[in-house]
Amino acid sequence: MIVVNTAAQILETVDAVYDAVPWFFSTLEIVSMVIFTVEYVLRIWSCTAETRYAHPVFGRLRFAVTPLLLIDFLALAPFYLPFLGMEDLRTLRALRLLAWAARLGRYFEGIRTLGKVLQSKALELMTVVLVLAVMLILASAMMYYAEHHAQPEAFGSIPESMWWSIITLTTVGYGDVSPVTPLGKFMAGVIAVMGIGMFALPAGILGSGFLAEIQKRDQEGRVCPHCGLLIDDE
Repeated sequence: MIVVNTAAQILETVDAVYDAVPWFFSTLEIVSMVIFTVEYVLRIWSCTAETRYAHPVFGRLRFAVTPLLLIDFLALAPFYLPFLGMEDLRTLRALRLLAWAARLGRYFEGIRTLGKVLQSKALELMTVVLVLAVMLILASAMMYYAEHHAQPEAFGSIPESMWWSIITLTTVGYGDVSPVTPLGKFMAGVIAVMGIGMFALPAGILGSGFLAEIQKRDQEGRVCPHCGLLIDDE
């Protein structure tokens, strides 16, 4: 149902498709939201079966603010907002696609593995983000002082120069803004090479994290459930 509703919400934005069968999209949304609401309520009601949520009130409240339940709430909220007189907030329906994508993580091992990798490598990834932010500021400042007088419309300030810096560091290179002075061209080349190297770091971090997670999972699979020792393949 998550896949069907995601596809329906995407096709709903195509006027030709939506105008042909508008009743289908509205009916599908109503039926799906009723089913998802019942599921949401039942999950909160039955959570007291777990010891950590055993309290009939506080246990359910604590369960309701867990990440997975918050994702479910985000997926349901846009449907009920109009009934509360908040029609303008139905633009939050865009969050439903994100919420449903996150919910799929419950059913696919690969997505769960990615979540574990991001959690285990959070410090390294944050370090890379911090370094990239420093590089962005330095690149913007250098290009501002090098190109400001030659191109005041493109490099009028350091914040305006950040557009060029972001496009160059990410190696996209739209070409709408480019340096014209010798110093600016030299620094642009250095910044572009640094951007290639820096944006390769997250790929390496995630790659090593995936390898470690897969090895850990294989290692856990070779543990005897009775004695807790590794099973000898031989």
